[in-house]
Amino acid sequence: MSIKNTTFYNIGVSYVKTDAQTRGRFSLSEENQTLLLKEAKKEGFEGVFVLSTCNRTEISGFAEHPFQLINLLCKFSEGTVEEFARVLYVNKAKEAIHHLFRMGTGLDSQILGDYEIVGQLKQAFKKAKKLATTNAYIERLLNAILQASKEVKNKTKLSSGTTSVSYASVQYIIKNLPNYNSKNVLIYGLGKMGKHTCKNLAEYTENKTVSLINRTETKVDDFIKEHSEIRKANYTDLTLEIEKTDVLVVSTGADVPTITKEHIDKEKELLILDLSMPENVSKEVKELPNITLVNVDELSKITDETLAIRKQEVPFAEAIIEKHKEDFNEWLNHRRFTPAINALKQSLETIQQNEINFHKKKIDNFDEEQAAAITSRFIQKITTQFVKHLKSEDTSVNQSIQVMTKVFGTTIETIDAENN
Repeated sequence: MSIKNTTFYNIGVSYVKTDAQTRGRFSLSEENQTLLLKEAKKEGFEGVFVLSTCNRTEISGFAEHPFQLINLLCKFSEGTVEEFARVLYVNKAKEAIHHLFRMGTGLDSQILGDYEIVGQLKQAFKKAKKLATTNAYIERLLNAILQASKEVKNKTKLSSGTTSVSYASVQYIIKNLPNYNSKNVLIYGLGKMGKHTCKNLAEYTENKTVSLINRTETKVDDFIKEHSEIRKANYTDLTLEIEKTDVLVVSTGADVPTITKEHIDKEKELLILDLSMPENVSKEVKELPNITLVNVDELSKITDETLAIRKQEVPFAEAIIEKHKEDFNEWLNHRRFTPAINALKQSLETIQQNEINFHKKKIDNFDEEQAAAITSRFIQKITTQFVKHLKSEDTSVNQSIQVMTKVFGTTIETIDAENN
């Protein structure tokens, strides 16, 4: 398939319109992200990257119509086009750029100022670049977003304090579980979320009965070398370990539930915090009478003075975003009319050389070097003026280039920045 006349789109689902269960159906595993990008390359898409987190799943890239990107998402997730139509968002061109800037600086995070998304964006780009589905536009855009993110983090208090899903899970335990320091806590899953939960438990509680279990047990061995206060539990003893615990934190990040009714002692009171996306605790577990099951969305509702401080920083963050957006748009405009300027310069240099050759034949002792220096300055001044003209907000670039093409008889290809 050949895709032409494309526009930059961003399509996806997020916590804004969907609950954790719905987001889970549109979530993309690492394997399916790779398959999607390979399919996009095979189908001729120019510049595509994928982001799938507990809060959102998005595809950003160039397409003739956003439906092409929506089809890709639905093909490699468990969601349907009909379901997606009810909860989707589609951002086009400038709106897509603005959305990505807000997301990358923590303004569009479920917990305001959460910077975990920065690392996730870097990984998304790294994967796309490895599979050769990026282009200069996307590379420049993501670089601008990461620069804005760094400046927001360093120059504002948008990320002040500690607030994340893993932090919120520990705060939930502290606020809702009497005698939490003496309760048995079992962390199941040692991804980034699991590690952060372990560290937050150590920092904000005095609990000495934290156990850690993971399918790959060597990861647990490596982790507890630096965190000797945490006990290693064997993966083969998962059900037995759950029977002994008071709090189960699930951060396994699998495509299907890793905790089912079969793992649970129906007579035992148990608090389960599911930090995974899609949810890794089976829905039927919540039906058990002695179980309290809390998911990502519920944990993200936890607010404190930290968030109040962060909200005051939003205008400063937005000002930084605008500055970096302007820089990106400047690059985009320059990219758009560079072919025209080069074509104009070549036409003027051809006229210059023809005139110099003509006068060499007509004038004795003609100073060719001096004539070239003087006329080159004219060429530079003319092209500089034309650049200023094209940069003007009131200028129709395409119309100006059409006039130039008629005057100088050159063929010039342009990039439509309005749609890109």
